[in-house]
Amino acid sequence: MKILKDTIREKSKIAEGEIVRVDSFLNHQVDVKLLGEIGREFKKLFADIEVNKIVTAEVSGIAIATVVAQHFDVPMVFARKTEVATISDDKYTAEVYSYTGGKTYKMMISKEYLDEDDKVLIIDDFLANGKAITGLIELVEKSGAKLAGVGVAIEKGFQVGGKALRDEGIRFEALVTIDKIEDGEIEFK
Repeated sequence: MKILKDTIREKSKIAEGEIVRVDSFLNHQVDVKLLGEIGREFKKLFADIEVNKIVTAEVSGIAIATVVAQHFDVPMVFARKTEVATISDDKYTAEVYSYTGGKTYKMMISKEYLDEDDKVLIIDDFLANGKAITGLIELVEKSGAKLAGVGVAIEKGFQVGGKALRDEGIRFEALVTIDKIEDGEIEFK
């Protein structure tokens, strides 16, 4: 997706540990025009599958997943990472390690929003090692819902997450794949 590659080249920053900071346009301050294009592209990529829920992780995936859900005309559900008084005790949970956060946390979705009748498309901003996506897949499996596919805006192709999903036979699409980061420069596949 050319517009996303161009925006990453122009506006992203590389932090220690090969962390690609896209917070100026994708997951802190959000470029809504770019998000609209991302939503349209995911709708095209997954047009051949039946989807009735979009699922993502709190916080960074919410903006993208909301726009994708709008294009599919279905609800978006996000897995919470913190306990709040409004979430039911009747929930699905999964333990997930965050590389960027450097800690393990519990993801949770209330059982009233995900069940065996759902056909789920998981959408997120990034895929590196795949721990967040793996946690979301675990929540979908616990609910009895059908995993229709996984889509991410940016895949770090030099890390194991995308390969692991493909090896498991999961329908996986990345809008752009970073092949490597060298001397502060991003090279795309």
